[in-house]
Amino acid sequence: MALTKLDPQTALIVVDLQKGIVGAALAHSIEDVIDRSRALLAAFRQRALPVVLVNVAGAAPGRTERPPRMTTRPPGWTDFIPELDQQPDDIVVTKRTWGAFASTHLESVLRARGVTHVVVAGVATGTGVESTARQAYEQGFNVTLAIDAMTDARSEAHEYSIKHVFPRLGETGATQEIIDLLDTRSV
Repeated sequence: MALTKLDPQTALIVVDLQKGIVGAALAHSIEDVIDRSRALLAAFRQRALPVVLVNVAGAAPGRTERPPRMTTRPPGWTDFIPELDQQPDDIVVTKRTWGAFASTHLESVLRARGVTHVVVAGVATGTGVESTARQAYEQGFNVTLAIDAMTDARSEAHEYSIKHVFPRLGETGATQEIIDLLDTRSV
């Protein structure tokens, strides 16, 4: 689905751009993802729209066929990368699952601010970003995905999410298209 509009009260959610993740082997240039995320952050902050910075500090409990890749994390692993230029007004969510809405206060914080629409960017496309977008959709938010401001360690997961999952959850578009739409919102 092509981008059509953004609601007057739209929030940006940047998923897992943290020190422990951005150094991993990823399918696309993390520098490009960071640059595009920074452009989105600047545009939302300039318009006094909510910005949500999400980091991951654990994993959901329960058995899986794959053991956790990491049971203990080095110091600073959850710290946001400095390029995000975290601001005092930013909403910070630390998650222990793939998605930013499960077992966190994110939905209630956004609802209290009148948010009806979210734009999602970050890593990893097929897990953290997709789960956050799914959960936002399931909570009744309109969803837009900045597909050039995300990547995954697995190129096939990235492509599958973009081609098959995201069009069912909301609208997809490039960073600049989203920024251009910010000025057409009815406030």
